[in-house]
Amino acid sequence: MDPNILSVIIGAVALIVGLIAGKLIFARNTRKKIEEAEIQSQTIIREAELRAETIRKEKELEAKEKFVQMKSAHDKDAFEKNKKINDAENRIRQKEQTINQKESGLEKQIKENDAIKENLNRQIELVNIKRTELEKHQEEHIRRLEKIANLSAEDAKTQLVESLKSEAQTRALVLQQEIIEEAKLKAGKEARKIIIQTIQRTAAEQAIENSITVFNLESDEIKGQIIGREGRNIRAIEAATGVDLIVDDTPEAIILSSFDPLRREIARLSLQRLVADGRIHPARIEEVVEKTKKQIEEQVMEIGERTVIELGIHGLHKELIRMVGRMRFRSSYGQNLLMHSRETANLCATMAAELGMNPKLAKRAGLLHDIGKVPDEESELSHALLGAKLAEKYGEHPSVVNAIGAHHDEMEMQYVISPIVQACDAISGARPGARREIMQQYLQRIKDLESLAMAYNGVEKAYAIQAGRELRVIVEADKVSDQESDRLSFEIAQKIQTEMTFPGQIKVTVIREKRAVNVAR
Repeated sequence: MDPNILSVIIGAVALIVGLIAGKLIFARNTRKKIEEAEIQSQTIIREAELRAETIRKEKELEAKEKFVQMKSAHDKDAFEKNKKINDAENRIRQKEQTINQKESGLEKQIKENDAIKENLNRQIELVNIKRTELEKHQEEHIRRLEKIANLSAEDAKTQLVESLKSEAQTRALVLQQEIIEEAKLKAGKEARKIIIQTIQRTAAEQAIENSITVFNLESDEIKGQIIGREGRNIRAIEAATGVDLIVDDTPEAIILSSFDPLRREIARLSLQRLVADGRIHPARIEEVVEKTKKQIEEQVMEIGERTVIELGIHGLHKELIRMVGRMRFRSSYGQNLLMHSRETANLCATMAAELGMNPKLAKRAGLLHDIGKVPDEESELSHALLGAKLAEKYGEHPSVVNAIGAHHDEMEMQYVISPIVQACDAISGARPGARREIMQQYLQRIKDLESLAMAYNGVEKAYAIQAGRELRVIVEADKVSDQESDRLSFEIAQKIQTEMTFPGQIKVTVIREKRAVNVAR
């Protein structure tokens, strides 16, 4: 055979064998890739199923949390609504009791009037019987005179007139005494009726003023910022406001303790601003406290104006309006002074109207009767005399001035309105739960403690904190040296020990701080 043909045949056979071998190899590789793809697809499917299961569980947890939150909000709303409903039911029940009391009072008054009418009818019948007996006695006496005595007609007439005159005078004196006693009885009943009607028409709620305020926080982390490094922030707040800050385990709350409600309000608003701002350090604290004090002065004026508008009192001097606003932050024996003065004003107006007097003037005197308790400067006068002096200074009516000064019998009552104010003041203070005398004594002791320290030269501020167990005295650095600070602390402690009565012990801390401030421009 030809070698060329043979080589061609061999080449063709080799090509065919190569193609068949390549096809087999390609088929095997393709099958392997398909198997790997199937394994990979199964792995992806399993991962997707696990992922889907995880997402499903997360969504279920989120749904459960949202359901719990919605349920809590719903329960809270339901509790508030139930509370409002209970309060409304209590008010309705109180009104029903008041109406029942009024009905029983009216029935009692009707019975008393019927008894008085029956008594008058009996007295009239008695007078008629006595008159008949007197006429018979006179006729008998005349007959005896004519029969026994040998008298002339003129003598007999004169003797008869004298006898009748003497008997008439005796009976007149008896009747006069009976009329006076009956008038006193009626006057007492009428006075009690007016007072009871006045009290029933002025049903005011009472609440004892506390000496602490709770400041709520969003989280307990803010407590650390308020305390500051080594407690410098909390010391700065206490020194600037005179309020004791109590940071304990109570969650999300700080307790502000002070006997002065005005100081507590300044501290509360200052803390609120500092927490909202986030910058809490001594310099910022002093700046915020000063701004808050100015804001409180504006708020005091606004409270006074709103009070006089609600009571319908016009033409009051601005200083008196400001003093009325300051009553909101004062208490008398635990009773808020502004609430007490408003209630006294309404009682005075009601009682004056019942007696046919000027109710507006009585309401004015009732509102201002305790302004001597909120003076700008301390005075040795009692609050009644000081209040009368202030009212006279700002042009109040003489009857209002007299009512203010005489409501504790320290001045002579010259107007009818004065005893009305005195009675209404006693009625407001005597309501059950209105006052708490033990707390007032404690507050007075705290005030005396601060006043004792302020009496020394060079003392700028004095604050009684820790429920009166510590007295912090801030002195002026240019007037008191460090050595004098030690001496001042010792003298104040000795004076407290000799002049005051107190439980336990009182720590006296004198603070002297020198600051040099310059501005670079």
